[in-house]
Amino acid sequence: MTHVLVPIEVLEGETVSAGLMELLGTVNVTVLGYHVLPEQTPPDQARMQFEERATSALEDLAEGFRAAGGEAYTRLVFTHDEEKTIDRVAEETSSHALAISGAAGEIDSLLVALSGDVAVDHVLGFVEELIGGRDVEVTLLLATREATDAEERLERAADRLAGAGIAVRRELSTDRSPFDALLEAVPGHDAIVMGEQAPSLASLVFGDEPERVASASVGPVLVVRTDPAVDG
Repeated sequence: MTHVLVPIEVLEGETVSAGLMELLGTVNVTVLGYHVLPEQTPPDQARMQFEERATSALEDLAEGFRAAGGEAYTRLVFTHDEEKTIDRVAEETSSHALAISGAAGEIDSLLVALSGDVAVDHVLGFVEELIGGRDVEVTLLLATREATDAEERLERAADRLAGAGIAVRRELSTDRSPFDALLEAVPGHDAIVMGEQAPSLASLVFGDEPERVASASVGPVLVVRTDPAVDG
């Protein structure tokens, strides 16, 4: 079963939109509640002080995911390093993707970026599982300056999703950078799916690119992992 990790700064009031919960209703999720501590604060001390409140908030979120249709689990971590924590929990839960929460109502359209050195088969397989027969339209975006076989690659990807009963649109960009093309295509879509290209999953969450994507989209961003450990 496809599994998605949903990191939340649980004591900072961060939450998950109803739209993202509904979108993830076809997969299992782990809601990772984390809180970043000052260097001098031991995690055990913070846990004694905040565990009850944080656990209650996490369970509320987990119930929302369960009501949407999937299994939901929770993890609570007090940490000095959020990036390492997210990477570690993603590994431990064999998560196929990570969800960057964002404001969303009903999600009817996904922008799926296939540009760059991403594992296209993994991304498409994730999209198929995620949509799961629902009426969600997908726009496949391929931005490349090497246009030799770009049309064919995009067509193959679209044919695969169409074969799974998914309504697909195609966008090919050959005159701008993949990232600029992605930002330009974001408006009009409710959520973004992109492949992991950075050395670590967490670097996508905290790095410059996802922040710009999230800022441009406002809605959720789902980052599909390429780690072979989760391929099975």
